[in-house]
Amino acid sequence: MLRGEQAVQIVVILVSVLGLWVGARLLVDAAVRSARRFGLSELTIGLTIVAIGTSTPELSVAVDAAYKGLGDIAVANVLGSNIYNLAFVLGVISLVRVIPVAESLVSRDGVALLASTLLGGVVLFDLRVTRLEGVLLVGAFVAYTAYLLRSSQTETNGTDDQSLGDDSVTRSITERIEFPGRDAVFLAGGLALVLVSGDYMVLAASELARGAGVSEWVIGGTIVAAGTSTPEFAVSLVALRRRSLGVSVGNVVGSNILNITGIVGVAAVARPLAVSASALGTLSWLVAVTLLIVAALWTGRVLSRLEGAFFATSEVTRWILGLI
Repeated sequence: MLRGEQAVQIVVILVSVLGLWVGARLLVDAAVRSARRFGLSELTIGLTIVAIGTSTPELSVAVDAAYKGLGDIAVANVLGSNIYNLAFVLGVISLVRVIPVAESLVSRDGVALLASTLLGGVVLFDLRVTRLEGVLLVGAFVAYTAYLLRSSQTETNGTDDQSLGDDSVTRSITERIEFPGRDAVFLAGGLALVLVSGDYMVLAASELARGAGVSEWVIGGTIVAAGTSTPEFAVSLVALRRRSLGVSVGNVVGSNILNITGIVGVAAVARPLAVSASALGTLSWLVAVTLLIVAALWTGRVLSRLEGAFFATSEVTRWILGLI
């Protein structure tokens, strides 16, 4: 039975999840509208700005945890979020509807996803991430983004619509609100909400772990990871409803590449990270899931319902094994 303190921490986590989701949506909506005014292509917006916007909760939690010396929560949140995105988000989406994807998303971004995951594995193998390694990880993400920006113009001149973002994917109630400086206010407000919610989530998660006798690694890799992944899940569901199936996959792939390189890198630059040996098991699971997802997409350029059921079940199994 839950004690009073544990119940309070769970409520704080749930409220923090809501704050992270609302804040990320405000950021994404405002950033996409601003990007369109600068003439950025829909492909670039979908794979960069939307992915970065939906990953702001992971960034907030990771950096906040790093500053507090909670390396396990910082890194477990990223690894757990990446597993959750690939296995559960894509798995559930494909159960609703079979997901075909653009060739470029498989051949280019699938390879980048696998390479970034393996790079993260190499860096974390000694259970620490130094500032220098953090700079290298951030550099890898910047290089990938620069390549994506250069190649996107060619693709938008002619190709698979499913790799492009649909205007409707990022529409929300904020489109109906008009006032001077709207996007600047939403950007600032969304960022503030994400930062505050992330701080409360880290504090509540660490207290819950101590009170319940569960390791910070397990809490960070399950409850916190799922909470920070709510924007990715929301965007993928909206994309599915709007029949922009490629965005459902592209959002997850872009977010995962950012998480394992940019976010771990920024957190390590803020403060070098040290993690427990549990990281190796979670890292192995992430590499395995990434390999299977990329292989499934590479062989058929589609994620079937059977494959989706397998991946979603694997994530439920991971949670059960981690929390019992």
